[in-house]
Amino acid sequence: MNRGVVVTHHRSLAVLSFLALASTAGAQTAAAPCAAEPTFVQDACQKAADVFAFLAPQLGASLAGGGAVLGQTSTLGGFPKFSIGLRVNALRGALPQPQGVTLSLNGRQATAFRTENQWVGLPTAEGAVGLFAGIPLGFTNVLGVDALVSATYLPSVDDDDFGVRTSGGGLQLGYGARLGILQETAIVPGVSATYLRRQLPTTNVVARVGVDSVLVDDVDAKTDSWRLQAGKRFAIIGVNAGVGQDRYDSRARAGVILNRTIPVLGQARLEDRDVASVRQELTRTNLFAGASLNFPIVRFSAEIGRVSGGEVPATFNSFGGRAPDDAYTYGAVGLRVQF
Repeated sequence: MNRGVVVTHHRSLAVLSFLALASTAGAQTAAAPCAAEPTFVQDACQKAADVFAFLAPQLGASLAGGGAVLGQTSTLGGFPKFSIGLRVNALRGALPQPQGVTLSLNGRQATAFRTENQWVGLPTAEGAVGLFAGIPLGFTNVLGVDALVSATYLPSVDDDDFGVRTSGGGLQLGYGARLGILQETAIVPGVSATYLRRQLPTTNVVARVGVDSVLVDDVDAKTDSWRLQAGKRFAIIGVNAGVGQDRYDSRARAGVILNRTIPVLGQARLEDRDVASVRQELTRTNLFAGASLNFPIVRFSAEIGRVSGGEVPATFNSFGGRAPDDAYTYGAVGLRVQF
């Protein structure tokens, strides 16, 4: 079952409880609960919830990528064989542009956010260590096992209206395993099944809306990725393809900064960075294919893929004609050394 966005309420100001967003089966739209909030925060509530709902699937797709190890579909052949590599995942994403938008203090106002399409890169280091060479069968080995590790780096992005910053360091580790169905040989392709859990560094997102700001802090995004991959080298050229399923689990704290007089509160500025917690769970299908140039030690690889499927409740605000659960195309390039 795919889930939408779930928000857990808690009061951090006596009159301020916002970003209420509940859906366990995707039946509710994201708009309904914000209508029950105090009038002067309803619009901030809805825009913060919708920005999170729109960006979370893009973060998940950027993090998961395609193959667990870029350009490598076969197990390594047991200990002490290993490989290490660097890759950059790049998603063709859409970022909300808040220019010209103003937060209303008189209830929710549907806004058509302009979006800007751009490639967003996510550098990742990855490694594989052979644990078990497998069982000889004909011209190959079967049921070999490798341990997989990854380290993802999220760069900070900041401009006049939109910012993404990491807290506690921009590096986060991941882990997984690869089971060899067929180990690649001169006449047999490499076929394997992999599982890899990746996690983004803790991230803070701010959208500056006029004189105010909508905050999505402490974003914690995890992906669980299952893959079935096959590949074969022909001289120095290798080709591979795969299919898999990704499960995204994204959580955050939502907040708001209102830099205007709020008559009902009798104050000129309101800042609250911990008014609610928000969560989105989504399951998607991932298809990808790639090619590589293989030299004795160093290998260069490229990959292209597409994620689709799953369902996110419709947002109250719109984003350039895009929906949060739209399909996205991604690519990756990298190099790897193997011993």
